[in-house]
Order: sequence, then C-alpha cells, then structure tokens
Amino acid sequence: MDFNELSVKCRTYRKFTQEKIPEEILMELMENVRIVPSAMNGQVLRYVLVKDPQLVAQMQPMIHWAAALPKELGTPKAGEQPTAFILVCKEGRGNAWADIDMGIAVRNIALNAMSHGIATAILGAVEFPKVTSLLKTPENWAPRLLIALGYPGVESRIVDVPESGSIKYYLDENKNYCVPKRKLEDILLVK
Repeated sequence: MDFNELSVKCRTYRKFTQEKIPEEILMELMENVRIVPSAMNGQVLRYVLVKDPQLVAQMQPMIHWAAALPKELGTPKAGEQPTAFILVCKEGRGNAWADIDMGIAVRNIALNAMSHGIATAILGAVEFPKVTSLLKTPENWAPRLLIALGYPGVESRIVDVPESGSIKYYLDENKNYCVPKRKLEDILLVK
C-alpha cells in the first residue's frame, strides 16, 4: 500500500474484530515509535503496551467513546472492543515540545498499524487515574493519550463536508463511519 492509500485508510475506528494482533507487529509498532524524531532529542514520551486480555477488558469501561454519536452507537460492545492498547505518557515535566512529539509519535503508531491492516482510535476522553492505577504505571509518567488497537470491524471513510458545513462524523445506513473532511482549496493557500 502506498503512502497516499495508507493515509486515506488510517481513520479512527471504534469497532474491532476480536482477532489477536501478532506479538511481532505490536513490538514493531513500539520499536518504530522508539526511533521517531523528538525535539532536542529529549525523548520524554513513555509507553505502556497493554495486550493482556484481562487488562484490556478491565480498561473498557474507563474509556468514553465517540462524543459525536449516541453512546449506544459510538461505544463498542462486547465482541467489538479493541484487543490491545498503548498508553502514551510524558515522563516528568517533559519539555515545551512534548505535545508536538506526542502528535508525531501517535501518528507514527497509527500509520504503522494500518500498514498491517490494524485499526486505531486515538483517545483522550479516558479516566486516566483509573487506568494508571490498574496498570501500575510509574508516578512520574503522566498519561496523555490512549491508543486503541484491533482489526477493523467496520469501514471508516472520508466524505465531503455537507452543505450544512457540519464536520461531525456520523454512521451511514450500514453503521460504517463517515468522516467529513474539508476540500483542499478550503484549507490551502498556494503562493
């Protein structure tokens, strides 16, 4: 898959099959995020890979999914939930560029996962104190984002922004995700 196709397919997914992600793919994701660029080579990000099925199951109620959809449609049910997570943390106080580093790292993970057909959801509406307590993370690792992983159980596609101008994602008649994106001419000036 070329980079353009990879970018188009790398959407947020909220329903997953229950197929286990191979260990070698999970470790590839972690190795590749280990070597991403980091401002001043600060390397302030830390990660917790959660692949144990019991821990993954215990984390499910700590996540608040899909704010644009009714809970019964946006929250994955049993049999649709992610099969692994990556908790992204910032160690200590970090530096002024830590959030930019995080964006680079998280997109790297998502693209790398999709190159293997693995879907992701980058989540911020998470009860992080409960998650860190469950996972027993070091006290100086401040949780910032959670990445859900699993093989996609639905389709997610880009659609044009409707005449109303709404950019809220929605479900089509088959309960697949439709994600409105602005046109290139609406976001780009070429000089």
